[in-house]
Amino acid sequence: MSDSPTCGKGLAAHATTPAAVSDFFSAMANVLDEHRQALDLTDDAARPEHEAYLTLTHELRGIATQLADTARRMAGYRDLPMGRHDERKMSGRESIAAFEHLVRTERTLVALLNDTVSEHQVMLGSTR
Repeated sequence: MSDSPTCGKGLAAHATTPAAVSDFFSAMANVLDEHRQALDLTDDAARPEHEAYLTLTHELRGIATQLADTARRMAGYRDLPMGRHDERKMSGRESIAAFEHLVRTERTLVALLNDTVSEHQVMLGSTR
């Protein structure tokens, strides 16, 4: 197999993103689950919070599993044969707009994570 770029190699290279997001959602689920277990269920206000955290933990773990499966599938396409592409379509307005949207959402996610990491590091510092 040649070292030239292919769509399969691109999919495999970008599998790290859904894998990392899977790890993030799994970690978030673990934090919510730990919080849920700290609730005093003899308190009426704690029971709905407990149910909310239970539901969210379950949903986040399901999303994490799906993303991990998708990441593995993407990585598995590394040797996918390169098919013929319509270069006009690839450089067309819709394709460029879709890629620009991806880049904008990546920037938004990076900014959001930078903010929350700073906030969470402060929280960690206050618990030690």
